[in-house]
Amino acid sequence: MLNGYRVLDLSDDRGQMCGMMLADLGADVICVEPPDGNPARQLGPFADDEPGTEKSLFWWSYARGKRSVVLDRTTDEGHAALRKLAAAADVWIESEAPGALAAEGFGYEELAELNPGLVYVSITAFGQDGPKAGWPATDLTLLAAGGPLWLTGDDDRAPVRVRVPQAFFHAAGEATVAALVALHERHRSGLGQHVDISAQQAVTLATQSDSVATQVGEDGAKRCAGGLKVGPLVVRFGYPAVDGHVSITHLFGSTVGPATARLMACVHEDGFCDQAMRDTDWVDFAGALMAGKATIEGFEAAKNAIAAWTASKTKQELLALALEHRLLIAPVATPEDVVGSEQFEARSYLVRTERPDGKGHTVACGPWAKLSKTPLTQGVRAPRLGEHQNEILEAWRERRALPAPTDPSGSGALPLEGVKILDFMWALAGPMATRVLSDYGATVIRVESTSRLDVIRTIRPFVGGADGADTSATFHSVNTGKQMLTLDLTHPEARQVILDLVQWADVVCESFAPGTMAKLGFDYETLRMEKPELIMLSTCLMGQTGPISRFAGYGNLAAAVCGFSELTGWRDRAPASPFGAYTDYIAPRFNASALLAALEHLRRTGEGQHIDLSQAEAALHWLAPAVLARTTNGDTWTREGNRDEELAPHGCYPVDGEDRWIALATRDDAEWEALCEVLGATGLTSDARFSSLAARHGNADALDRALAELTAGRDGAELETALIARGIPAHRVLDSQGLAGDPQLQARGHFVRVEGGSVATVVEASRSRLSRTPARVPSELPSLGAANFDVLSELLGYDDERFAELAVAGVLE
Repeated sequence: MLNGYRVLDLSDDRGQMCGMMLADLGADVICVEPPDGNPARQLGPFADDEPGTEKSLFWWSYARGKRSVVLDRTTDEGHAALRKLAAAADVWIESEAPGALAAEGFGYEELAELNPGLVYVSITAFGQDGPKAGWPATDLTLLAAGGPLWLTGDDDRAPVRVRVPQAFFHAAGEATVAALVALHERHRSGLGQHVDISAQQAVTLATQSDSVATQVGEDGAKRCAGGLKVGPLVVRFGYPAVDGHVSITHLFGSTVGPATARLMACVHEDGFCDQAMRDTDWVDFAGALMAGKATIEGFEAAKNAIAAWTASKTKQELLALALEHRLLIAPVATPEDVVGSEQFEARSYLVRTERPDGKGHTVACGPWAKLSKTPLTQGVRAPRLGEHQNEILEAWRERRALPAPTDPSGSGALPLEGVKILDFMWALAGPMATRVLSDYGATVIRVESTSRLDVIRTIRPFVGGADGADTSATFHSVNTGKQMLTLDLTHPEARQVILDLVQWADVVCESFAPGTMAKLGFDYETLRMEKPELIMLSTCLMGQTGPISRFAGYGNLAAAVCGFSELTGWRDRAPASPFGAYTDYIAPRFNASALLAALEHLRRTGEGQHIDLSQAEAALHWLAPAVLARTTNGDTWTREGNRDEELAPHGCYPVDGEDRWIALATRDDAEWEALCEVLGATGLTSDARFSSLAARHGNADALDRALAELTAGRDGAELETALIARGIPAHRVLDSQGLAGDPQLQARGHFVRVEGGSVATVVEASRSRLSRTPARVPSELPSLGAANFDVLSELLGYDDERFAELAVAGVLE
């Protein structure tokens, strides 16, 4: 799909995922490395537990499909060679501190003069501007700055992260989408632009809009391992099994309540609860709580009954029951379970790949989407250092001529203006992808039904704390900018309306359980007979095929199946799991990237296609080093608290106030000594237990205890300021209120107030910045059925009589 595009990847570990995704989509991605290699080559784990330039499993995971050239930018020869490559490139990816490359003559402004069509992607901790733009940062401190860390872990311990660092994967995913948007726009203008990605903003998606809770008048959530805590209500997702743990979406309301009722029927059938508990109205349980007809104690009793029931069965027995009774239960998989998964084997997901160190082959994560006409590149190993030196310098000697722009005058149109999307998706993983495309100008018609509300219309935070179909701030942020159409897909008279909408659309998206669209008569094979050039995305938890393809649920369940739950928390406790529906925050970046690449293929060939995107398969790429540790070394990773493979100290430490923490890390001995000076504990530097990185790793528990004693009672803001002044990565762990007042997010315009009817809410703005054609600022609330008349009358040309007929017949419900 991206065949012919040339990408220069100068990023370190913070941006490698972006280049990997572009390479998977067919671009020629060149890693431009210094003489001693990209720093990502020095990140563990290592093949055979032997550090070396060609041994990093991190490098194997995210440099796959790329080529390598070595250039020394500090020499005149290397500088000139890189300028020649830049002159012939389409995309440049970098992750240096703001201004660092400009000081070398490789900033955006300098390269835009050399190559006006260049899309220049910068991935940094806090973005190119704002009061924190120059702050040092690590994965842990960014998760603290963006909100997810506050929500993850046990309530009686420090906040905790996923063992495999996640923050810059969020950023790199945003960068991939933004780069593809900029390339799409370049066909119109002939010009490139600067793409500015802030990892802090990118990770806020993983708060599931808790970032705006206090701004819309609701209390922010608090962490509770494997669930969440809101006021007196503690929602639990993690439960024991005979051979490990499972995740259960044990909630209530119109969308999840029926599944909870089926769950309690199974619990009762096996004798673990009485009839009264089984027959509780789980749909209206929240209302019963508010009316005093149900109690928190009753809810706790139900959770205990479920725990006793799950503890009597194995993970596979519980999964079988989930498939049989449509329960929202998933096994918490270890890396060993992932590698042995029948589902992944049936879909040929794990692929045999040559080892870059020349020692045979290993098995790695494979294609993150299945495209019917243009399969993703797979099985191409990561490059050896400088492996493609001569062929790259020779092939890229000449700048390629770009096709003539369609609108060289630069009309000011948004990048995706003219792209038309019919969106049948619900929840977050799908609709968030189309929200991004809408931000950049695509017309998105979001189809809903009043008889089956989208689950996130029922999920907090609610404006003013009042739940209602149009008051969910999560729904607002995910769907702002779309045209909201209500339509009963099961009504016979809806069929022609849908077929008319398909004729209008370039893209159709759906996220139902596999087979649902076929039952409705709207599967890809049927629709392409109506419109051969149609692009259709089908995305669900496990993909359209395989033995558990019909396993349905939410991102917390996919997170369990992929291994995120197992890798989050403390060794001496049950898995904590990442907050919320975690893979729902990963999948949008893959969904949007696949759609944009398919649109590129459509532009070139006039050919549409079907995209089968498994949320689990896409998300597993964010745990790829753990998968390779299993397949290459035989290691089965588990949770390790806040331990880090490279950094020590590395953790969250208490500061003054109830449940207040600061995340910090030191990257070398100089920073360790500076930390001790700030804390007034210089004696620790001469303590044999902490005198070197290896010693600090070996005495990590004692180190954490010592630092906790030193930080406890200190003012968090003052300590943060002192540490940053010494160049030490640190950030207070921000909750919803802290995010609302964060000066960096304010400076970046991250929160936007939107009003509509009687509702005034706050939504999150685009998480990417394009310098010439920025995303539009959200201005409309996605109210239920608000665009019915406009869509049917203006877009489809239905007259008033036809509209009235549909309304009276109940089609528009």
